[in-house]
Amino acid sequence: MGDLGAGFGFLVKGQRWVGGHGRWFGLGLLPGLVTLVVYAAALVALAYGADDAVAWATPFADGWGSPWQGLFRGGMTVLLFALGLFLAVVTFTAVTLLVGQPFYEALSEAVERDRSPDGTVPEPGLTWWRGMLVSLRNSLYVLVRVAGWGVLLFALGFLPFVGQTVVPAVGFCVSGFYLTQELTAVALERRRVGAREQLAWLKGRRLMALGFGVPLTLAFLVPVVPIFLMPGAVAGATLMARSREAEAEAEAEAEAEAGAGAGAGAGAAAPGGPTGPAPLPGQGGPAPHGPAAAPAPGER
Repeated sequence: MGDLGAGFGFLVKGQRWVGGHGRWFGLGLLPGLVTLVVYAAALVALAYGADDAVAWATPFADGWGSPWQGLFRGGMTVLLFALGLFLAVVTFTAVTLLVGQPFYEALSEAVERDRSPDGTVPEPGLTWWRGMLVSLRNSLYVLVRVAGWGVLLFALGFLPFVGQTVVPAVGFCVSGFYLTQELTAVALERRRVGAREQLAWLKGRRLMALGFGVPLTLAFLVPVVPIFLMPGAVAGATLMARSREAEAEAEAEAEAEAGAGAGAGAGAAAPGGPTGPAPLPGQGGPAPHGPAAAPAPGER
């Protein structure tokens, strides 16, 4: 539960940071606003066309009687729209970050500069176009996995009871996890951390990722809210990415101290030699100091 609270804490800290830096909050609203308009239009089109799409995809149900045809196609329509909503929530961040990369990159750098003791920002050493290509490649790598999860959850949605209870809950968790990955990627890519390493780190801190991403996913379901939360989400994800460096430094220090302690222990044991009772004369121990013992009578 500690990691779960830590993830939510990073989300709150990010919102507080942009709340105290109004200029960056305003700048971060622009990409989310553009993306939200496009996604809203797409979801409205899906809502109006979902019935026709389901009827076209299920010709075998044309001859079914009432109420089975209506129930079946109505359920399929709901599942189709739910799948579209799921993909919209998950890909909203990726598309927004891609559209607004210059804005969010500058916002993330401002957070780094504010929290860094010396005011420096990690430099990836890449040109702008090269950085854009790396970001696009990492996003596609993640989106393939998100699409796989979407298809799997869509299929499991047909199971009675489980499809209406367990599957939506799992869907929110999957969305939250990959939402966290997309947001932390802004700062992690600056540190030359690829998508594979990003996912490996978040899987090791799964509860922290869910504590950050699931509340954000639920909030993103409310219209207009994503626009206002995105700047703070980027700031909070940057703080989370910085914690990865702190964890690595703490582990390195612990390993160094453990190695130094082991070396000191070995060095302290060496001068005294092994401990234990001294061997008796004639049992392989060292000869006693002093005058040599007189030979026994038959040895003269």
